[in-house]
Amino acid sequence: MTISDRLSLRYLNGRGLTSTNWLVLRQAMGKNGHNRNGPHRVVEVPFYPSLGTPQGIEICDFQQLRERAAVHGVNPYRPTRPRFHHLIALETGQLRHSVDLTDCVLEPGDWLWVRPGQTHEFRRDLETASGTVVFFPPGFLDSATVASVQADLPGPPQPLRPAPADREALDTTLALLAAEYLRRTDVPHAVHVEITRHLLTALILRLAHMHDEPDGRPAGGEVFAHFRAAVERDFARVHRVQDYARRLGYSVRTLTRATVNATGRGAKHYIDDRIILEAKRLLVHTDLPLAVVGARVGLPDARTFTRFFRQRTNETPGAFRIRAMGGSDDPPLT
Repeated sequence: MTISDRLSLRYLNGRGLTSTNWLVLRQAMGKNGHNRNGPHRVVEVPFYPSLGTPQGIEICDFQQLRERAAVHGVNPYRPTRPRFHHLIALETGQLRHSVDLTDCVLEPGDWLWVRPGQTHEFRRDLETASGTVVFFPPGFLDSATVASVQADLPGPPQPLRPAPADREALDTTLALLAAEYLRRTDVPHAVHVEITRHLLTALILRLAHMHDEPDGRPAGGEVFAHFRAAVERDFARVHRVQDYARRLGYSVRTLTRATVNATGRGAKHYIDDRIILEAKRLLVHTDLPLAVVGARVGLPDARTFTRFFRQRTNETPGAFRIRAMGGSDDPPLT
């Protein structure tokens, strides 16, 4: 029995759900599988704990994910901004996904880590693929782990593709975590929670450090870690590499070299990419005028914002908004 099978059995037994119940839940989402929040407006999603499970963590398969979403009035096929982490592990099929307006495709064995504050949405192949999703809120991991993997910063919107040896270790750790999560145990609940926390920590550390340097240092090292955190904090106010270099105590060359090692792009590109990402979020998920969007990312007027955006995306903000709001090409849910 796979992890997904075991999770499904536990979920259905615990909630009395049947295939008929699921049809009712799907109908509750609307004729086309849409909720009532509009076609593209992002929905903030809090962490919903379940009764009878270790506090601070939820594990489910893809079917349970759809059922949970319907129960809580959330449409997984439209943009959401969860206030908690998603670890998605694909077992079979193909899974298309969008994270921060960037499309990606997961193949069997791939992982995707969506962090709090990132916008994401599933595609219809969520219904035919199989896999496991681990949810946990900020604060569940200990502070040392959070610092080691920079869990409080947005992650890259690409899937993680482990090498065969890494994949085996990840699958084994996930299986242990799921088994502990499902275990009916006589140990105190606090101990049960700590065991799941330690197993999740092992899983997170393996995922986050798969592509470290041979000596164990993260790609880009401490320099990029400091730069990344500073950009995430100040990108709407500070746009020049030299300003970050001065504040962090590095040379521009050192910051650029570390950023290239970590991302394949220079430090200035990294700053601009973060500004563009936030601008795109605001253009798609709000009705704010262009001048206000520009001001939110530190560009003082509509003309300056339009020039900056067009130089880096080859289209104007207005054209991007119209194109992005055009809707998904996915077929209706029947």
